Amino acid sequence: MAVIEWSDKYSVGIKSIDEQHKIWVGLINKLHDAMKKGEAKNVMADILDEVAEYTKTHLSYEENLFAQYHYPESETHKIIHEKFTQQVLDYQKQLREGKNIISVEMMDILSGWLTNHIVNTDKKYTEFFNSKGLK
Repeated sequence: MAVIEWSDKYSVGIKSIDEQHKIWVGLINKLHDAMKKGEAKNVMADILDEVAEYTKTHLSYEENLFAQYHYPESETHKIIHEKFTQQVLDYQKQLREGKNIISVEMMDILSGWLTNHIVNTDKKYTEFFNSKGLK
């Protein structure tokens, strides 16, 4: 069973972004599945590498839309992105240095950030971007 099931409550009303958010859900569920099988330590570095790479890709995509359409809250939103990106990179660094990262903690942070960020931050731009023709 997946730890996060995609539903309309996570939709920001922009297909391309929703599809990217679904990838986040998949990464989180992948970590959760590995934990259930007792394989989290074996795959955590790979999953964290995927998360770090995807973080750059997805957040850059959003930020490019902010610039293209002159989203008025882009600076505040970008600061939130930067803090999360740094957190992911810090986890990645700790793991590479051999520090023990607890997969449950990492999963809680990833899933919490995803669900809270979409619902409380990303949905703020839905009306703005929809008014610009993005759907």
